[in-house]
Amino acid sequence: MPPSGGEELTRLLAEQSTYYRTLGADYLDQGLDLPGGDELAEALEAFRPAGSVLELACGPGVWTGQLLRHASDVTAVDGSPEMLAIAAARLGPGQLRLVQADLFGWVPDRRYDVVFFGFWLSHVPLERFASFWSLVADCLKDGGRVFFADDAYRTPDELIEGPSSSTIRRRLGDGTPYRIVKVAHHPAELERRLQRLGWNIKVTATAGPFYWGAGNRR
Repeated sequence: MPPSGGEELTRLLAEQSTYYRTLGADYLDQGLDLPGGDELAEALEAFRPAGSVLELACGPGVWTGQLLRHASDVTAVDGSPEMLAIAAARLGPGQLRLVQADLFGWVPDRRYDVVFFGFWLSHVPLERFASFWSLVADCLKDGGRVFFADDAYRTPDELIEGPSSSTIRRRLGDGTPYRIVKVAHHPAELERRLQRLGWNIKVTATAGPFYWGAGNRR
């Protein structure tokens, strides 16, 4: 079950934020070497994120370089100044604007042709799912498109509250534990959930635990 109570959810999200801020450059070593991962980059390439692109939860810029190859400009938002500093160092100057902001409270200052987020949706609690997608809608121009990639992978030792809970525990390299949100979305149910919110998005599963979604607002 998801965390109960507004205060508990706020604490959980603060702990998740601290985890990713502390993780920093080690995030680049967290990739899952599992079947289907290569399909995500191929799908994004086929999607061709052209025009003005917004990347939510960009982290250290793992996907940002691929976006820049297609986009006229990219605005990349993340809550961690440490992650943004890594992204800036990796990507250098160019048609890239980096913005530090908490995505659960951020208000966009313009609209975009494409909104992209990689491995972020599973960290959005179900209680914030509808409001997050309302934010995505507010970020898009008329006829704008969305692409996201994620996974439903959770290890047995992470499931501190059981497999039905979206709260898991991850540890830093020094063993420090943090609770974070990891919603194990199933593509078909995720599609239906998005349809109920007025989105026309096809969610595709890979050969492994990964999936991607692409589409627009109905």
